Amino acid sequence: MPTTATFLTFAQWIGILTLFCAFLAVLGFSFKWAARFQLVGVTGFFGVLTGGLFALSLVPIMRTVVPGAVKFARVYDAGSNQAVISVAPTITETELQATLRQAAGNLYSYGRLGQEEDKLIIRARTIIHPQKGMSKPLYIGQVKRSLVNKEDTQMQIEIFPDKFAQLPKPDAT
Repeated sequence: MPTTATFLTFAQWIGILTLFCAFLAVLGFSFKWAARFQLVGVTGFFGVLTGGLFALSLVPIMRTVVPGAVKFARVYDAGSNQAVISVAPTITETELQATLRQAAGNLYSYGRLGQEEDKLIIRARTIIHPQKGMSKPLYIGQVKRSLVNKEDTQMQIEIFPDKFAQLPKPDAT
């Protein structure tokens, strides 16, 4: 993932290209080139691109990292107050708790809308295979966090022990 320093470097190079295009546009108008209006358009496009890259260099793009969390994949996100993540069936309860906390931090956004309540609900699921050729989704936990407060200290993490007991046990070899 690009860092803010990388975006600043990109902004500088695109800024130089913008100034060069502006110089060409001025030359185009002074010598009445046929492509002078296209050069103005290209200069404007590069100016917007430079501004966007510069803005990305000011704001750090960081993900929440929680020790003990495992990889997860977002499999459903309504963009409002519900999301579902997928985890491996070999996950432990402590890893699930850390992963839910990390997902709550990573999936938080000011643009989410709450309909009935102002809580973001993220459910964790895995896929088990009770029989050969049969797959079953199993929801093993969830976290509820505030949609209003970015630094939510009142997150409600819930692990479903009855569902967790259905997970395959690791082989003791």
